[in-house]
Amino acid sequence: MEEKKTTIIALVGKGGVGKTSLSALIVRLLAEAHPDKKILAIDADPAVGLATALGVEVSLTVDDIRKSFVHTVEEGSTNAAIELLGEAKYQMFDALVETDNVSFLAIGRPESAGCYCKVNAYLKEIVAMIADSFDYVVIDGEAGIEQVNRRVMEKVTHLILVSDASRKGLQVVQTIYKVADELVMFDKAGLIVNRMPDMSMVNALDTGGLKLLSCIPDDREMVLNDMNGMSVFDLSENSVVLQGAQKALDEIGIK
Repeated sequence: MEEKKTTIIALVGKGGVGKTSLSALIVRLLAEAHPDKKILAIDADPAVGLATALGVEVSLTVDDIRKSFVHTVEEGSTNAAIELLGEAKYQMFDALVETDNVSFLAIGRPESAGCYCKVNAYLKEIVAMIADSFDYVVIDGEAGIEQVNRRVMEKVTHLILVSDASRKGLQVVQTIYKVADELVMFDKAGLIVNRMPDMSMVNALDTGGLKLLSCIPDDREMVLNDMNGMSVFDLSENSVVLQGAQKALDEIGIK
């Protein structure tokens, strides 16, 4: 019997380019295309914007679990800390927010004072273990790639870099890709250029050799959707950005 392989999609790029919206749209597209499959959305961005985009409420993050352990250690209760660490796996499942065939997990804020490497490595193992129970995992990463590797998982199957059409944005994703090539194992990678001001200039984009999966013009409907506090599930099927996200999935070979 062939072992089931989880498709793990990580979206990374500089801030302010619509990465979180695209992550949420990919979750929606997968959920609609595969109602019989289990999908996990992981918000690895400290802003926890993916929860809003998906219309879910978060009460517990992975970092909350880490902080409770660190606080117990600093209070000097070693036995209680060991017991708490043993329960971390169950707490992690409590942190999952489940709606239909989509589950949501927020990583929380970056590590700060009281950072325990062994704890972080253990929690990352639990995140990876949870991910193995799903058919698709979509990770909305913060700017850069180091955090995805350090706090979430070392291997993804599909790395999607997101940029706007600016020279700076495109240079940033090229740099992220070079770092990712050293830090994160991935099978396929590609670029989405979002909020393209002039579609006639697509051929002038300097992608640095990255495969261009999709070039998406500004979408007024998406902007209004965000302003009204609506989720991506409220967008019409004719949404330009939704269609652009679907094209990106097709181009990178995600069925």
